[in-house]
Amino acid sequence: MSSSSNHKYTRRKFIVATGALTATAACGNGIGSSGAERIDARVATTLDFMYQTYPGTVDLANKASGMLVMPLITKAGFGIGGSYGRGALQIDGSNVDYYSATSGTFGLQIGAQQFAHVLFFMTPDALADFRMSQGWSAGGDVEYAFKDKGGNLAAGTTTALSPVIAVVFGQTGLLVGATLQGTKYTRIIP
Repeated sequence: MSSSSNHKYTRRKFIVATGALTATAACGNGIGSSGAERIDARVATTLDFMYQTYPGTVDLANKASGMLVMPLITKAGFGIGGSYGRGALQIDGSNVDYYSATSGTFGLQIGAQQFAHVLFFMTPDALADFRMSQGWSAGGDVEYAFKDKGGNLAAGTTTALSPVIAVVFGQTGLLVGATLQGTKYTRIIP
């Protein structure tokens, strides 16, 4: 492949990736909406659903220094994909800041999925690190809660000692094996 052909191919991949991420961002996540009020309503509905469906999360919420609630993440891809959503950071039961969550993926993938997740910041330091970052990325330090054999939400000893715990769920229940690794959270003004 010549240098000119390679440059055109790279540019075409960039244009397709940009288009995929733009299309994903516009998939029903409140773009052009009434802003903070809509996010607040979605956050309240998401927390009600989570607490009723996974009662173990009430204990996590009571122990957490803060929670980032992302009510609706839309993830789509056709070879190149991405995800987007908006939510709110809650401290002591009040929404104090608003955030977007974005990620991009490359590889064998086709389809779309919608899900919600809540990040529980279990220590003041973890919450402070999140709030002071210019764009916090979920990494390997995030532990995931899951359903145990009895159907209860399990937060084992390792999870209980983790600075950040994630609960990822959708219409079909907890998304076991789901990962938020690489998702970037950025403060927004809705």
